[in-house]
Amino acid sequence: MTPEENAHTLAEAAHAASTALARAGTLAKNAALEGMAEALLQSQSEILAANAEDLRAAEGAGMSRAMLDRLALDPKRVAAMAAAVREVAALPDPVGEVTEVRQRPSGITVERVRIPLGTILMIYEARPNATAEAAALCVKSGNAAILRGGKEALRSNTAIAQALGAGLAKAGLPAAAAQLVPSADRELLQALLALDSLIDLCIPRGGPALIEFVRAHAKMPVVRHAQGVCHVYVHADAELEMAARIAVNAKAQRPGVCNAAECLLVDRDIADRALPVLGRALHEAKVELRCDPLSLAVLERAGVPAKEARPEDFGAEFLDLVMAVRVVKDFEGALEHIARYGTGHTEAIVTSDYAAARRFAREVVASGVMVNASTRLNDGGVLGLGAEIGISTSRLHAYGPMGLRELTTQKSVVLGDGQVRS
Repeated sequence: MTPEENAHTLAEAAHAASTALARAGTLAKNAALEGMAEALLQSQSEILAANAEDLRAAEGAGMSRAMLDRLALDPKRVAAMAAAVREVAALPDPVGEVTEVRQRPSGITVERVRIPLGTILMIYEARPNATAEAAALCVKSGNAAILRGGKEALRSNTAIAQALGAGLAKAGLPAAAAQLVPSADRELLQALLALDSLIDLCIPRGGPALIEFVRAHAKMPVVRHAQGVCHVYVHADAELEMAARIAVNAKAQRPGVCNAAECLLVDRDIADRALPVLGRALHEAKVELRCDPLSLAVLERAGVPAKEARPEDFGAEFLDLVMAVRVVKDFEGALEHIARYGTGHTEAIVTSDYAAARRFAREVVASGVMVNASTRLNDGGVLGLGAEIGISTSRLHAYGPMGLRELTTQKSVVLGDGQVRS
């Protein structure tokens, strides 16, 4: 078949499955999720064998250690995938939730009720556990999922998707409710992006090239989950021990994820005493520091290893144990830097000044603003959503972590007793 024919077959099956899912009750969806979780555990050996092949190919292609960590699976991570699916089953079902009731002078009652979006095309890179998590969230919210992972994880994703489909079918729901695109071919993806009559929403997660490709070709609405160029700004009134702890966690706790910090900004008024503290803590965490001239001079005097930054290091998403460092003239300078280089993902300030904290929270444009807290906390589970399909950097229709409610829309239900419009 041609890419267009393949795409149409996938999308038609998903569209039909979305109708069945929209009609399924909470008990049926939860039973399907339990079946999916159990199938993942039963298929562990096949999933790990496929992942080992992906890892060998990725290592041969020179993939970075942080990206290899995102790609790698082991028994613990497979168990975590199954646990994540069960956690989604335990969450409240958003479908059918009445969010608002209004009585009108005419006597009608107007309800706003949550309904599924329909069919979702999810495009993502590297992390095979995203296959299971995205499928679970879509099923629970009544949506069919077409899942297109990156070529580096194709074998792993295929094994995971086969297990998920088996679990769905065993529970009596269509296996096509969570389909994997069986190829990383760009022509097939482009053909899918043209099928706005069958696919209701596209969610791309990845780097600039992927996002731009989707924006150029998608006919349906797109909610972008773009790269995370996140900053930690150490304000003049920061408590330095806290700032060091936050900076290390934001950068080094898991450097290959989108809410890891990529740049440290330090107020000029405290640079001479703050940078040695921050630099030593980051160096001990094995972070390579790439510095502007002012921060480099301070760190060299303090004996902290650092490198001169290249212009492109500011605004880069390293996804590794590398961090850009810049001294900014003041609060305004930090805002200007973030506005220029940030991607609207997550920004953090460390300060004891309440007014500065509130102004930063008010004026910085990002899906998550952290005050005296790590950028790593901008996460659906941490923020109380239970789980997330990703972190949206679009402002329509969702901004920040997208959980079950963000995978629904709302319709109006009007209850009357014979009213007509005059």
